[in-house]
Amino acid sequence: MHVSAPRQRVVMAALLLNANRVISVDRITEYVWDGAPPPSAAATVRTYVMRLRQSLGEHASARILTRAPGYLLELGEHESDLGQFTAHRRLAAELAERGDLEGSSAELAEALALWREEPLADIPSRTLRDVEGRYLQELRLQTMELRFDAELALLRHAEIVPELVRLVREHPLQEALVGKLMLALFRSGRQSEALDLYRRTRVLLIEQLGAEPSADLREVHRHILSAHDRPRTPGPQERPAAAPETAAAPAAARVRERSRRPDPAQLPSVPPPLSARSDALARVRHFLTTGTMPAGMVATAVVTGRGGVGKSALALHAAHTMRGTSVHGQLYADLGGAERPLTAREVLPRFLADLGVPRHELPGEESERESLYRSLTAGRRLLVVLDNASGSAQVRPLIPGSGGSRLLVTSRRRLADLEGAHTLLLGPLDEAGSLELLGSIIGTARVGGEPRAARTVVTVCAGLPLAIRIAGTRLLEHPHWSIGHLARRLTEASRPLDELCAGDVGVRPCLDAEVAGLRRAAPGGIDAAEVLAALGTAGAPSVSGGEVAVMFGCSEAQAEEALDSLIVANLLGPPAGGLYRLDALLRAYAREQAGDVRRHGSSYMRAG
Repeated sequence: MHVSAPRQRVVMAALLLNANRVISVDRITEYVWDGAPPPSAAATVRTYVMRLRQSLGEHASARILTRAPGYLLELGEHESDLGQFTAHRRLAAELAERGDLEGSSAELAEALALWREEPLADIPSRTLRDVEGRYLQELRLQTMELRFDAELALLRHAEIVPELVRLVREHPLQEALVGKLMLALFRSGRQSEALDLYRRTRVLLIEQLGAEPSADLREVHRHILSAHDRPRTPGPQERPAAAPETAAAPAAARVRERSRRPDPAQLPSVPPPLSARSDALARVRHFLTTGTMPAGMVATAVVTGRGGVGKSALALHAAHTMRGTSVHGQLYADLGGAERPLTAREVLPRFLADLGVPRHELPGEESERESLYRSLTAGRRLLVVLDNASGSAQVRPLIPGSGGSRLLVTSRRRLADLEGAHTLLLGPLDEAGSLELLGSIIGTARVGGEPRAARTVVTVCAGLPLAIRIAGTRLLEHPHWSIGHLARRLTEASRPLDELCAGDVGVRPCLDAEVAGLRRAAPGGIDAAEVLAALGTAGAPSVSGGEVAVMFGCSEAQAEEALDSLIVANLLGPPAGGLYRLDALLRAYAREQAGDVRRHGSSYMRAG
């Protein structure tokens, strides 16, 4: 179907590019009016969506669902080019993981065959092309690089030279592509061309960016120079000279001629990913795999959010998808959060041992251990995952040495003082994502059989994956319970958090830890933990800074400072329209914490 109206095409494109995810009306208006929407933009977008539904017909229009704060387009994986592209990429990754490089390369070629040169060319939105179009182009380029890696590992270097030459001309500063072309030329007996390409690229980098080539590209150059007197074209049964890691990442786990140091593989297993988290997953992976950092810095991503929101699961999913790019391995440590924090002094000896240092040779001084760790990781392509960090001081000594390594951190705190870090604030799941998670635990048929009760359960769980998993676990433990029975227990209980506990796992301990951190951090003035308890006594879903000031008899600035502390601790939503909001779980917890601040609740009720 062709949508002729230009702005309706923008709306349709925005929905398609965010298929199966809610896209807000605000985001759509940014796309439709290129960042300068009129006051009536929201109403006009609703009109455009209504007309789209009319144009699509009864069956197709039912796919466009209204979901706060915008719309969601339901689309099967194979019903769009982008969905098919993603499916081919996923299968390629699975095949590569099993060692089937031939099949992986074929799947990547199938994915790329779906592409046209310029995505969104007929969509009249500069903002949409800048945001989504750039993402699509990066995704395509990344997929091409993965296919080149597979082809190099399969010794098909001569076949990919022409395509690489064209791409390097289009992207002369894309060092990963330059490195692959250099290696393909070298293996094809064209060493002088490979060295000349490095020289020209180095001049271009210095002239345009004021920077020397990256450690990875320099390693390709050194490899070619060191192989000057070796056979340049491998025979039919001959393995090629050891490839730099940038050029043959899928095969690097099996080809380790360059170094005898062990390649750690420490990532814990993780449940299947949720489609509701696909956007956040792509953002983390995109930054860590394509982000360029100044010399001396390591690409660092921090996933932050309240306890139980799924930070660790998201980070581990991202880490597992990056195993092909972190060719020297993956280091992992659970830093214990605020409850049982591990220091770098405790973690570094294990990391050094995992990197091949005999324990009897570990330096005694902590500063020497840090120096040795940086030396061992410099110039390598490791992925270091630090889970449950309580602060930046824990993280800094564990940042790998400069080069191709990446650092992925999860924390309940934002770690704003961690230099150069890219931060992703992970929020609760929306209703669709919550139901998807519940269905993955107890079965989609069971959820579909009691849709209203299922929605009640996930509403009480407030989109918190930990709470939803516990609810699902309880239903599995009590197969005679209906979902409606659990929904009634959750809604009728005086202490709903008692119901969200399974074995030694519960929602309350996560919130207790956050509140304990608040009490430790309160230097004076208004205690943020007492503010939370007072809000529980009041029982209101939202509050303003002025109302809290009346409750505690303080200035509005002091009240907002305490409320900001709750936001930083992810115990309160950010203000909207001057109001700070608590979700259902936080209200239940706050009521439990009310205790001896009931008098503040009375003041609040009078002030309201």
